[in-house]
Amino acid sequence: MAADACAVSLSSGMIIKHIKINKALKIALFFGIFQALMLLIGWFIGLSFREILSQVDHWIAFGLLSFLGGKLIYESMQVENDDKPFNPLDFYNLLGLAIATSIDALAVGISLSVLKISILSAAGKVGLITFGICFVAVYIGHSFGDLFKNKVEIIGGLVLIFLGIKILFEHFGQ
Repeated sequence: MAADACAVSLSSGMIIKHIKINKALKIALFFGIFQALMLLIGWFIGLSFREILSQVDHWIAFGLLSFLGGKLIYESMQVENDDKPFNPLDFYNLLGLAIATSIDALAVGISLSVLKISILSAAGKVGLITFGICFVAVYIGHSFGDLFKNKVEIIGGLVLIFLGIKILFEHFGQ
């Protein structure tokens, strides 16, 4: 489930100019908390609304990721001016990314609602694993960001759009 969040963390690391531990922690915490939270929300929703949500969850994730990816690409092609470039650390950008990449956790939570498992334990494990993977991915992405220089925003935007498309293909391939 954390693969999408990991890919976005890599892209975010590429974009961030001066990496510090607090920036990597912020990204990793957002993704880790949202993966766990969406798993729990999915579990609760799954108790009563499984059919309705499973029909639109993939479209929501696709729309959010495509919008944010398109915004990132658009901003990367603009002439340098006083406008702020896409900032993966901005609260609203990070919130949108965290929600979009945790839609799969929502779907898994819905499916787990029929099983007799400890949902709190599962959500805790998912959150911790996602946090760890994303924390490391930010630093790895930052290392590669120097290699790609000014193309980083375009690459990051394309990654987000392709993740949205991947979610659609996975849904329709079922």
